[in-house]
Order: sequence, then structure tokens, then C-alpha cells
Amino acid sequence: MSHLDEEADIEASRAPLMEHLVELRRRLIVCAAALAIGFGVCFYFSQDIYFILLRPFEVGARLLAAQKAAGSHGSLDLLMTLVGLKAAPAATQHLNLVFTAPLEFFFTKVKLAGFGAVVIAFPVLAWQLYRFVAPGLYKRERRAFLPFLLASPILFLMGAALVYFIMLPFVLWFSLNQQVTGTGAISVQMLPKVSDYLSLVTTLLLAFGLCFQLPVVLSLLGMAGLVSSSMLRAGWRYAVVGVFAVAAVVTPPDPISMLSLALPICLLYFASIVCVQLIERGRAKEDAAAEAQTA
Repeated sequence: MSHLDEEADIEASRAPLMEHLVELRRRLIVCAAALAIGFGVCFYFSQDIYFILLRPFEVGARLLAAQKAAGSHGSLDLLMTLVGLKAAPAATQHLNLVFTAPLEFFFTKVKLAGFGAVVIAFPVLAWQLYRFVAPGLYKRERRAFLPFLLASPILFLMGAALVYFIMLPFVLWFSLNQQVTGTGAISVQMLPKVSDYLSLVTTLLLAFGLCFQLPVVLSLLGMAGLVSSSMLRAGWRYAVVGVFAVAAVVTPPDPISMLSLALPICLLYFASIVCVQLIERGRAKEDAAAEAQTA
């Protein structure tokens, strides 16, 4: 499609301000309905969802049981148990969580339902946003925008999976390992509040999921011409330092958690360089084709 055809396409999609406001109102109503339905579904199953989120706590307790079981259990054994390559014994203690306010668990389930509603309704929200802005985009921009709508939730799920299956069990194993038991009259046990546990889980899920959006953000900046692959390659040392600094802030204070976030983000940064380079090559081919048509 030539530049004139694209301009004609944009002109054909022009509409009065009132039509845009009516369209925005309709999109917002659809988004609000999707959020309300998602909230209702998640609140109805909030207790079951909360129990699913307790699985990393259970895995952490089983890791502690594997560590204290008879025989040698080194770091490699614990890692194999964590990733499911080695069976772990049953936990030696029940998982105990508490709430200290009359309505704390109820409001925890409300917060969980709100978080779940956003996750469930995200495809609808993203599609409504795309449909609202699409008439103002060139056809090639619309084609370029769609892959990011698919890549963004996939990358978010990858970050969330890393938290759920690897990082949270290790953090909770480390926390359970700090308990003081069997030393006479003194006992120190971990009894997390239901609200604090949900805050920990949701904070880590959001932190990892958003950090995993790095390729999407850098690719969009590359498409806009704000960054280039040569710029990203030249500043990779500063980027690595920045990634480790962010990982140290958003993760619990232990080196394993920090490395669990920093190493994948560093790999995604270098993958982003390749994506930006491919975008630059595609843009160069389009420019060359446009010059050939005008010549």
C-alpha cells in the first residue's frame, strides 16, 4: 500500500468529536462489564483461588521436609525437588495462616477477586483499546501492533510462572527455615497473615510480569525510532547494572530471588536487541521499496 493510499485510509476513518466520545463510551462500558463479570466469577471462587496460590507455600514446606529428612540433601537435591525432578516427602507441619481483624479474610478475598478480574478481563481490555485506536493508525502500524497484543500476555505469564513455580517456593522455604523449634521453651514460628501472603504473591507476580515486558517496550521504542540496536548494544553494561538494581528492589532480600529475576531480564534485554535489529532491517527494506517506486 502506498503512502497516498494510507493517507486515504486515515481520512476515511475520520469522524466528528462526538462520534469518538460515543465510541469511547461504548468501549468503556464493555470494559466495565468484563471487569464486573470477572470480579463476580473470581469472588465466587476466591477461596479456591486462594488455596491455589498457597501451593508455593506447600512446596516450600515440602522442601523444608526434604532438607530435614534422613540422608544428605544439598543444594542440588533441593533444586531438583523444586523443579519436580525429585520427589519430596510430605510436609511435617500443617500450613497455618492467620487473620487478626474480623473482616480481614473477607477483604483479602475482595482484593483477590479484583486482581483476578483484571487478569481475566485483560484480553477484552486490550482488544477494546486496540479497536478504539486502530482507526487512527496506518495499516502497516495496525499490522505491527497486533503481535505486541499477543506477546505482552505471553511474556507476563512467563514471568508469573517463574514466580509461582520457582521463586515463591524458594522464598517460602527460606522463610520457614528461619523458624526456631526444638530448643527448649523458646519457639519461633512463621504464621503469615492471609492479607500479607496475598500482598507478597500479587506484588511478585506483577513485578515479574511487568519486568518481562521489556522486549515489548524496547521493540515499540525501536519502531518509534527512539532507540536503535546500536544504542542498546553500546549501553548493555549500564542496562545490566540497572536490571540488577531493580531486581534488588522488587524481590525479597536474598541473592537467589534477585538472580531469579535479573538473569531472565538480562536475557530478554539481549533478545530485545535482536528484535529492534529486525525492525530496523524491515524498515530499511520498506524505505528502499518506497524509493524504488518514486524513482
